[in-house]
Amino acid sequence: MLISLHVKNLALIEETEVNFGEGLNILSGETGAGKSIIIGSINLALGARADKDMIRSGAEYALVELVFQLDNAAMADAARALEIPVEEDNIVIIQRKIQPNRSIFKICGETATTKQIKALSELLIDIHGQHEHQSLLYKKNHMEILDSFSGEELSALKGEIKEKYSLYTKLKKELDELGTDNALVAKELSLAEFEYKEIEEAGLSEGEDDELETLYRKMSNSRNIVEAAGKAYRLTGGEGQSAADAVGHSVRELRGIEEYDEKARELADELENIDALLSDFNRELAEYMSDMEFDGEEFAKTEERLNQINHLKLKYGGSISKTLEYQKELAEKIERLQNADAYKVQLNDRIEKVHKELEAMCRKASQIRQKEAKKLSADMVTALNDLNFLDVRFEIQVRGEGEISSNGYDDVEFMISTNVGEPMKSLGSVASGGELSRIMLAIKTVLASRDKIPTMIFDEIDTGISGKTAWKVSEKLGALSESHQIICITHLPQIAAMADCSFKIAKSAADNRTTTDITRLDEAQTVDELARMLGGEDITDTVRENARELIATANNKKKNR
Repeated sequence: MLISLHVKNLALIEETEVNFGEGLNILSGETGAGKSIIIGSINLALGARADKDMIRSGAEYALVELVFQLDNAAMADAARALEIPVEEDNIVIIQRKIQPNRSIFKICGETATTKQIKALSELLIDIHGQHEHQSLLYKKNHMEILDSFSGEELSALKGEIKEKYSLYTKLKKELDELGTDNALVAKELSLAEFEYKEIEEAGLSEGEDDELETLYRKMSNSRNIVEAAGKAYRLTGGEGQSAADAVGHSVRELRGIEEYDEKARELADELENIDALLSDFNRELAEYMSDMEFDGEEFAKTEERLNQINHLKLKYGGSISKTLEYQKELAEKIERLQNADAYKVQLNDRIEKVHKELEAMCRKASQIRQKEAKKLSADMVTALNDLNFLDVRFEIQVRGEGEISSNGYDDVEFMISTNVGEPMKSLGSVASGGELSRIMLAIKTVLASRDKIPTMIFDEIDTGISGKTAWKVSEKLGALSESHQIICITHLPQIAAMADCSFKIAKSAADNRTTTDITRLDEAQTVDELARMLGGEDITDTVRENARELIATANNKKKNR
């Protein structure tokens, strides 16, 4: 579950922290108070697109931090499987620092990628935005919902279908590339043979380019090397006042006094060893210098070979290993083109076999979808009845044997009738905004019975509803909160009355700055907030009493669940 949210320097928020509770967490406030900023900040921490304009004016950065408590060891293991660090007591801390030119994600103090953040968010939280219910208007989303409901069996099968479809399209492309034009085949064969011969004649070997680069660099700088080495030779052992002369002279001086003091003898012996080492060094340095004599012909050959290799690398893959790999592919291509007619027959046979296998997989996926569609339809009718759709009929049509894709060959569409005697029609052509909102809540409720995501956020799920229907939505959210942590923004008192934890979002002005804050409400403050939602600015004792009655009604509904 989501334990806390900490926001700093984001839009109208200077700094605020909220600690959420279990069950149903209700966020309310006046229109324009900044309720969307709170949900937006959670989205930002979970990877939503950030803009520098989101940073509060005058601040250098914005910061959002989420603290999650993983519900069980299995969830912690799932997080670690994603290479995500988990603290003791199964705590995960997600932090995002938004700066004008970049954003930095961290998980438990370690820098994280957007991919890791997204993978973790899919494990921990499901956010229903203000307009997400509009996605139900698009038929392409219906299959995604049904497949989510269908579980692991279909998920695994879809993975196999995707892999098999990829092979099928690859083989089809290969067949298309062979074509039917013999002149074109001959042209491709000629080009492939030319490229293969070019690589073959070069006689490439792994690591040769690195060795040549080193040799070329050494030869290119031979003059500088010889000058520096010559100076070192002269200073250490060449003509004139060199280190070797000085050391030899020092040895002779110490030998002249060694008979008077044993320590002098030891020092003379030590210095004599240094003199011998210096002589050895000078011989090696002289040999090194002789090897560095510039050979123009060898340099030209090295340069020519290096240019040849770099040309082939640039043309065929960027490295010797990739160039040699491309040569192997050319050999296979040449063989195919030389035997194009026979290969086409083999390829057609293989395509037919893969297509049959793909069809069988699609048929199995369609059977699973049809079976699960009946279950989901029945569950949806129950959930919609609970949300005050009294005469609703809901059906999921799975039309199979269409064009095969990576998802199979099904076409899935949600059909609904909300009134007695009305025919079933596509969901997008029937439902109003308020009805779509409730239908989405029903879907979320049904899916929640199968998924393991612990936290669900609803941003104004109550759009377009009121009265008895509002109570139905309130009861559904309350029931859902028994198995999930729910965070819900609402403007309806019936929903707010069902809260286990209540929060108020308010905007204030001080020192010519506007600030949005969020505060957890106690019992009396909750009554006042409900009274505001019921009666507006003038909160009378009568309105407060109505608010208390709402809370009492909500508590009775909780007991009767």
